[in-house]
Amino acid sequence: MKKLFFLFLFSNITSSELILEITQGTEDPYRVAIVKFDGDMDIANNLDQIIKNNLARTGEFAIFDNKDLLSIPKDENEIVFNDFKILNIDYLIIGNVLSDKSNITAEYKVFDIKRGSKVRSSTVYGIPNKNRQLAHYISDGIYEEITGIKGVASTKVLYITEDDYYKLVVADADGKNEQTLLESTEPIISPAWSPDSKKVAYVSFETGMAKVFVQDIASGKRELVIQNSTQISSPSWSPDGKFLSLTMYQDGNAEIYILNLKNRNLTRLTKHYAIDTESTWSPKGAKIMFTSGRSGSPQLYEIDLRKSNATPKRITFEGNYNAKGSYLPNNEGIVFVHRADTSFQIALKYFDESFIRPLTTSQLDESPSISPNGNVIVYAIKDEGMGLLSGVTLSGAKFRLPATEGAVREPAWSGFLR
Repeated sequence: MKKLFFLFLFSNITSSELILEITQGTEDPYRVAIVKFDGDMDIANNLDQIIKNNLARTGEFAIFDNKDLLSIPKDENEIVFNDFKILNIDYLIIGNVLSDKSNITAEYKVFDIKRGSKVRSSTVYGIPNKNRQLAHYISDGIYEEITGIKGVASTKVLYITEDDYYKLVVADADGKNEQTLLESTEPIISPAWSPDSKKVAYVSFETGMAKVFVQDIASGKRELVIQNSTQISSPSWSPDGKFLSLTMYQDGNAEIYILNLKNRNLTRLTKHYAIDTESTWSPKGAKIMFTSGRSGSPQLYEIDLRKSNATPKRITFEGNYNAKGSYLPNNEGIVFVHRADTSFQIALKYFDESFIRPLTTSQLDESPSISPNGNVIVYAIKDEGMGLLSGVTLSGAKFRLPATEGAVREPAWSGFLR
């Protein structure tokens, strides 16, 4: 009997959304008071909750509600800075919502309590019926002003869910607004964003073997990147979006190739009897890092694309398992899966240090993906046999994003969308 196979393309919202759980904050968070915005009450309440959740999720903020404050200024002229100094509050945010039937605009101001002065005044123009996105933009502005780092609340996360079907899902960074891009009875693995975050590449087994597809987020249009009878996996986009690095089995062994997306020409990058896989590009596209067993155990290697016939250079030496590496956006180091004794943990290694920094402590952490600001790593874990997503910031805060239905795995963080 022939095996039945079903494939569905979607642009609808799913019902198995992720639920945010903050599990650990930083030791010395910013103490911030957010006064509920003036204006349309329903919109203001909605913005207030989303902004507070976005900042709380980072683990870097202690948020004060209106009921905790000695005074509740609605305007800059009403601020009594001493009322906030007494509570040891670092920053105050006030704002208001301007709306008509189709457009919503939000104005907000950030005040440094210790300095007694306004440090930011911004106007954010919303998109009709997308108040959540408006709140994300405001959150990112507040986060950047206070920390000096660009915020990622307005970015997206890709991941795979597995229940009755395999689903490729995209959601806001807080797990809301889930949208299924693909549903299949066959496995889907290795999702990867294009640099402009308008397309995704992934591996689907719908043809009976591993093949790489590229799909447009907005239209849902998809294409098979290479038509042949070879297993292809682990796609990774070059920073300019013109190439994909892939793992291919053309001669029966896993090797790294580079595919020119314009003319479909292939260039072989590695040649070794060991398995070479899980390639990723450096931020400027000058190097490619990959996992290889050529030293006898999985380790990370790097090859310089600027050199002709360059020899791969081993870059991890601690322990007998280091894999699935990614570069920090500023190219200061790498994040990867590291085995410590019998546990698989997410680890960080700066290039100017001779040691690694374990970031997690679970038993089976995998598939780390770095936020575009380089400050947060989201990864997959197993808890009581169930797959879910978890996250850790470089400042030590931790959160989890379990789904209401099914197992979640293989997250991939988008770039900045604004």
